[in-house]
Amino acid sequence: MSIILTETDAKALLQKVLKFSKADECEVNLQGEEWSNIRYALNKVTTCGSKSYKTLSIQSAFGQKVGIATIDEFDDASLEKAVRRSEEVAQLAPENPEYMGLVGPQQYLPATGFFDSTANLSAVDRAKAVAQSIQVAKSQKQTVAGYLEDRVGYSAMMNSKGLFAYYPSTRVNFSATIRTDNGTGSGYAAQGVSDFPKLHTAASTQIALQKALGTVGARAIEPGKYTVILEPLAAAVLLEHLFRSLDARSADEGRSFLSKPGGKTKLGEQIMDERVTIYSDPTNPELPASPWSADGRAQEKLNWIEKGVVKNLSYSRYWAQKKGVKAVPAPTNVMMVGGTASLEDLIKSTQRGILVTKFWYIRSVDPQSLLVTGLTRDGTFYIENGKIKHPVKNFRFNESPVIMLNNLETLGKVERVVSSEGSFSNYLIPAMKIREFTFTSLSDAV
Repeated sequence: MSIILTETDAKALLQKVLKFSKADECEVNLQGEEWSNIRYALNKVTTCGSKSYKTLSIQSAFGQKVGIATIDEFDDASLEKAVRRSEEVAQLAPENPEYMGLVGPQQYLPATGFFDSTANLSAVDRAKAVAQSIQVAKSQKQTVAGYLEDRVGYSAMMNSKGLFAYYPSTRVNFSATIRTDNGTGSGYAAQGVSDFPKLHTAASTQIALQKALGTVGARAIEPGKYTVILEPLAAAVLLEHLFRSLDARSADEGRSFLSKPGGKTKLGEQIMDERVTIYSDPTNPELPASPWSADGRAQEKLNWIEKGVVKNLSYSRYWAQKKGVKAVPAPTNVMMVGGTASLEDLIKSTQRGILVTKFWYIRSVDPQSLLVTGLTRDGTFYIENGKIKHPVKNFRFNESPVIMLNNLETLGKVERVVSSEGSFSNYLIPAMKIREFTFTSLSDAV
């Protein structure tokens, strides 16, 4: 059986599994993916590989006693055995007071995240894309290291209450780092796409090259509070800490930056600049995502923060029932409304400030204020009188994305960016100009 199943084949398989069930309720989740990658360093390919998998997870429930079994064998005997195992586990499990039962059939937005151009990628296509990146570095007698991965997959769900969901998707992530021969300059660029022809490895590598050459001879300047221009990549790795915290239960229980004394929350309150709107939309053509959540609930276009006001928080079905409100699933993509200014416009409008290409090694300091710490990397520059004057040595910073979005001066254009913190999450984020950003110390790292 093929790893990538069509909607028809996935539906037939899930129906077969459900027929084996003897539980009060049964839910079956199916996932499959083909993943390929190519890695290079010192202007040469070092490794390449691919893997594929297909897994089936069966959840059986007797009342509020729930058991799960997972399998990657798909003959009838193995499927039935897995169903029986999930039922055995359920009978042995303690009751789960938060188990809400299964959701029934849903109406989903159209799926828009699958592109044949990506699904049909060959090893030759990957090699050509990487060769273009390497050629950019060689043209200036520099060396590049990079990584390209592409994924084609699907997820499907069916349950005993009549729900069925299917979502196919494709994705490509690319990143490149150039270090100058003397080891004092470093530049980075990354790009994420769903449709492979939109990937431009040469153009991205050219950006990394310009950063690397531009950071040679970086000077130390005093830490302190500065006006900063954050490129979309730098902004994204800070904002994702905010995105992951838009949860009602943690706010209600006093564990969140959205919590208030007495068990209250900041829902409905303005907490940042009125130009800040953060939303999710699974049908966005630049960042398509699954139109259904992990428990089968339908996703919709939703503003989480609108003009600086907290408009929505995610609610599990259990917590929504407890609070007497509508259950809202966590988003499957997140993006932020931007402005019209180009990066060049942001630089020209700055009398004295710092341009940040990238942050890395981000760690939480205080979850209730979202204060985080980390380091600049791969391109940090001093701006004076509207021009980049010289590169500066890297800084450690302490900052909260909430405070940052209250100190917003200008929003730039939105770009799809790939988080550099290891998750390869994609976001649509604008460049932004922020006042009084806190740099606490210098770092000798390039």
